[in-house]
Amino acid sequence: MILTVTPNPSLDRTFEVPRLERGAVLRAGADRVDPGGKGVNVSRAVAAAGRRTVAVLPLGGAEGALLERLLDEHGIEVAGVPVHGSTRVNVAVAEPDGTLTKINAAGPELDPAEADALLAAVGARSARADWVACCGSLPRGLAPEWYGRLVAAAHAGGSRIALDTSGPALTAALRERPDVVKPNVHELAQAVGRPLATIGDVADAAEELRALGARAVLASLGADGQLLVDDSGTHFGTAPVTTVRSDVGAGDASLAGFLVAGGTGPAALASALAHGAAAVGLPGSVMPAPADLVPEAVTVTATVPYDRALAEPA
Repeated sequence: MILTVTPNPSLDRTFEVPRLERGAVLRAGADRVDPGGKGVNVSRAVAAAGRRTVAVLPLGGAEGALLERLLDEHGIEVAGVPVHGSTRVNVAVAEPDGTLTKINAAGPELDPAEADALLAAVGARSARADWVACCGSLPRGLAPEWYGRLVAAAHAGGSRIALDTSGPALTAALRERPDVVKPNVHELAQAVGRPLATIGDVADAAEELRALGARAVLASLGADGQLLVDDSGTHFGTAPVTTVRSDVGAGDASLAGFLVAGGTGPAALASALAHGAAAVGLPGSVMPAPADLVPEAVTVTATVPYDRALAEPA
């Protein structure tokens, strides 16, 4: 079982339009509402892969009730923590060329009792989990050290921890030795405090995070692929993407693919790449099912092109 923790979940509404024009009245060709938040997306991808998952998250207001219902429809067990504020609603506008414009709401502010209740909900279930995936930004009211407390509590229960967050919340949690962290290039550059221009720069930065406490680093390089640095060595992988329809949740699908494949070594990296590549070809934040994956198109190698310049340097 994979347990996910989403401290600031959302309802994600996506509109597909022919072209985004500021100040105009636009008619959407299609629109959809999906459960949102990074950990929620990981649970959705795990469920799509046919694996059991439990989502721990704060829920508030009519929006929270709808989010819980949608998750239930996806076959996801919900361990909701009631909060006073309403669950946020995010809006995305997708154009045919793959351009995505997003408006993310701040979400409710959690009080100390609600923050403790969220930790307790994780502690009550983490001992039965193969992995605990702690994902996304922290809502107002939760200090950056909250993720560190969560990692420590889950480890005490015997679970392995995957952490996908950024900024002070990431660096504060490293001392608790999460089993894998999943930054993108920009988040990794922020964590080490310097620009990253090549794949070698990314590998060096990943080793720095390992020295600070991360046991493994799964770095997303955008169009350049992904890099895994763990006890098995350094592995680089790519997966071709022919059409980008929406990149919302693609990184979360990738993390789910990594975890359902065991969460360590080159085989898990290959699964992460297959899931991420499949996700960008789907509308909104739809998570890929096994039929959407093309694992034979994935390339993973221990021969890392350290000198290759990144297409999107940070």
